[in-house]
Amino acid sequence: MAALVLEPGAHMVDSTFGAGGYSARALAAGAQVTAFDRDPRAIAAGQALAAAYPGRLRLVEAPFADMAAHVAPASADAVAFDLGLSSMQLDQPAYGMSFRHDAPLDMRMGADGPTAADFLNTADETEIADVLFHLGEEPAARRIARAIVRARPLARTGELADLVRRVLGHPRGARRDPATLSFQAIRMHVNDELGQLARGLEAAETVLKPGGRLAVVSFHSLEDRMVKQFLAARSGAMPGASRHRPEARPARPPAFARPARAVRPSPAEIAANPRARSARLRSARRLGPAELAA
Repeated sequence: MAALVLEPGAHMVDSTFGAGGYSARALAAGAQVTAFDRDPRAIAAGQALAAAYPGRLRLVEAPFADMAAHVAPASADAVAFDLGLSSMQLDQPAYGMSFRHDAPLDMRMGADGPTAADFLNTADETEIADVLFHLGEEPAARRIARAIVRARPLARTGELADLVRRVLGHPRGARRDPATLSFQAIRMHVNDELGQLARGLEAAETVLKPGGRLAVVSFHSLEDRMVKQFLAARSGAMPGASRHRPEARPARPPAFARPARAVRPSPAEIAANPRARSARLRSARRLGPAELAA
């Protein structure tokens, strides 16, 4: 919230409404908020917050990649992204996101599109292995994909978790469950999370006013890398030239000032909220006309 520099009357876009934490803080600071979530359950739960601040919170049931279709160009003073799962989605078995609960193998953040079960029961072995390797960075992707195809049909999160554990082994006392990377990869694929992020960052650039602030919290190395590269490219922070590589030039004029240094959670925050341990915050300011001309 400090990175967003909100003043009373400012317009903030909360790209990932979830349980409404960012929106509630912005509203309490006197801001107007347009909040997005593709999950109809989150939008329904947010009606109480909207009622508490009449006329100041607009809830939009849509993925943040569609932001520019609902927010006018250059009309937002701040755009916030808090990527990945919300605690609500992780903790409620109905979403089928976690192997901590035996539930239908769904994994969708919204209410439409193929489920994780649909993907795993119809995709070929190579496609499943590619998803596990590229989105989960799972070294045993091919072995797990082969086992999934042999075990089909799969319908429950417990079935999938047990299958992965059998393939990889489950050492007693291991810090991370062997199924973690596979669940992460399948969830990211089902929800097109990297594609949504790429389109969402472009949309945020469109809707931000000159001087507006962008702040992104990510929890996954692939997401963080995408955000870092986007801000580097859109701030003109291209690699320097060398005799082996000619000077790289941005494809279009920079739109953001040089981004702030990434912020990581403190030990105290991790102790209070262990789910914050892998979080990274990156932020930058949209350039104004005078800076663009210079």
